[in-house]
Amino acid sequence: MRTAFEKDKDELRTRRIFLGVFYFCAFVMATITLYAIYVSLNEYLQSGKVIIGEVLVETEFPVQGIAKLVTYLMIVSVVGWYCVVRLGGENVKSIPKWLKSILQLIVLSIAIVALYEFVYNFIIWNSLITADVMRGQLNIDGINIEYPNPKTPWNLVFATKMSLAAFLISAHGFYTMSKPEKKQLE
Repeated sequence: MRTAFEKDKDELRTRRIFLGVFYFCAFVMATITLYAIYVSLNEYLQSGKVIIGEVLVETEFPVQGIAKLVTYLMIVSVVGWYCVVRLGGENVKSIPKWLKSILQLIVLSIAIVALYEFVYNFIIWNSLITADVMRGQLNIDGINIEYPNPKTPWNLVFATKMSLAAFLISAHGFYTMSKPEKKQLE
């Protein structure tokens, strides 16, 4: 049987791992976001138009054919969130029940909207891919939708991946806040 010292040491190592992974994810998210803002701003200043998320879908890193920045952004968003929950999830127990109930309703609402947006974007993206294939074209990554504002269209790969990440994060947040507290055995 492990001693209390060994358990504390193991918890400290685990916490350091989650903290290190969180900082890595935060750094990657910030780097990708700043890069996207920089390139999008230059594009807007040159052409007067920008497609939300397009630069993240067009940029493959570290070499062409490996992965797109939008995929990295989606992954580090979800993994970073998981680390935050593992690091601070116990703090949810100290929130008053009335506030916790309000937060649960807000997070549940976000999860519902994110799921709808994911399904909507995925269906639209699939439909437009099918329509392009019927015309003899295949341009999976360059499909945009002029919604919600025709002046600033969204790239559907970006919208689909990020709405999936938003759904996973909010659904996990709802689950974390809603799971019953374990009773301590004396």
